Amino acid sequence: MPIEAVPPAPSSPHTATRTAPAQPGRWRQISLLGGLLSVDNGESSVIPVLFPALRTALGLPLSALGALLSVAKMATVLCGPLWVVVAQRYPRKNVLAVCCGLWGVWTVAAGFAQNYWQLLILITVAAAGIAGGGPLTNALLADLFDDRTRGRAAGYLYGLAILGTGLAGPLLGGLADVKDGWRYGFFAMGGVQIAFGLLALAFLRDPGVGASEPQLAALKARSRSAGALDRRRLRELARNRTLVLLCLQRLTTGQFVLLGFGVTFLVDVRGFSNAQASLTTLPVAVCFCLGTVLGGLTADRVHRRFPRAGRIATMQADVLAYALIAAVATQIPWKSLTVYFVLFGALSCVQGFMPGLNRPCLISAVVPELRSAALSIMLSAEAAGWALTTLLAGYIGDAFGLQAAFLWLAVLLTLANGALIGLLYRPSTRDAATVQQELDRRADHARTLDS
Repeated sequence: MPIEAVPPAPSSPHTATRTAPAQPGRWRQISLLGGLLSVDNGESSVIPVLFPALRTALGLPLSALGALLSVAKMATVLCGPLWVVVAQRYPRKNVLAVCCGLWGVWTVAAGFAQNYWQLLILITVAAAGIAGGGPLTNALLADLFDDRTRGRAAGYLYGLAILGTGLAGPLLGGLADVKDGWRYGFFAMGGVQIAFGLLALAFLRDPGVGASEPQLAALKARSRSAGALDRRRLRELARNRTLVLLCLQRLTTGQFVLLGFGVTFLVDVRGFSNAQASLTTLPVAVCFCLGTVLGGLTADRVHRRFPRAGRIATMQADVLAYALIAAVATQIPWKSLTVYFVLFGALSCVQGFMPGLNRPCLISAVVPELRSAALSIMLSAEAAGWALTTLLAGYIGDAFGLQAAFLWLAVLLTLANGALIGLLYRPSTRDAATVQQELDRRADHARTLDS
């Protein structure tokens, strides 16, 4: 849909002339939040990277990989919103330090699993805690950065997160040739997770809900919000078309299949060793980091140039590009591992654009006090989509091979997903305008009370 076809958003008299003061030390806070997310991603990367060794040790079929990844993501679906409710009653900083940090004791415990069912249960419990990391870190990002800079901030946040995963990947892959090396992988990731939880307790600073909004920055924290999360506010979120469509888009994306099955694909289908295949995690992580930074900068620039539809158009082009590269990477039998470094890196770079696009898009369409809940709902839908596609990939891979699974999920489903994004143009514009009108109303009301 052409950008000119989207009706312009109503002007906002306050945001046109005002900007919120920059939060002091906000980029240092992003570094700490990125570290917390990196241990989240790192914990979930132990299974994909070490699954060939783990499969041999515990005698597991390929479908077990899909089941392990899926049950962890379903725990995220159920528990992410619960952590948001907890953060409504207790300081977000403390809740984040527990769920995304100190909860790492369960990751350590997973390393002691003696069979498949023990591992499955412990992975589920560990994932239930980590589920709070995504919505709470993104909500803090929304309160540290205004709408003009959120794309860049989200890019840096996820770039740091995946960089930690990339550095851990080759180290974890090296454990594949060590007896019980997969256990040491869980021990290491759990220990790092606990360390970041302690750092969050000591150094993380919460600016308060709505602190980055120009209309609300000068108000007291109580005056910024229109009420706590309750059934009425949840119904309000359910009527938000931007949130509904973004959830549908994340639920049906096929971009996560390669993250879970990429190493196993190179081992089983292309004939590389586990140690060789795990080396791809480094270029994947570096390119994802590069993609998040470039994507964030691009998203902010496009949004300033085309505020009505720039983010959506970029998101749509990004998803379609991913599908085309995935076809080249998975459907052609390349002989050189270097080619897979390049192609998997390109896929990762393209995928890295997404956090700087969809997170700011959702944040701008929801009032500040509901952003944590909205983000948790979207990330739960994303986790459900991840669980569904990885589960399907495991069973399709067992029945027809991983190459066929990648064709259906990473290529064809992703092409359909790109077309689905086109439905977001009008709702995102209207919802963002509605939010600005509500923030203006709150600012006017607060000034009336003061006068």
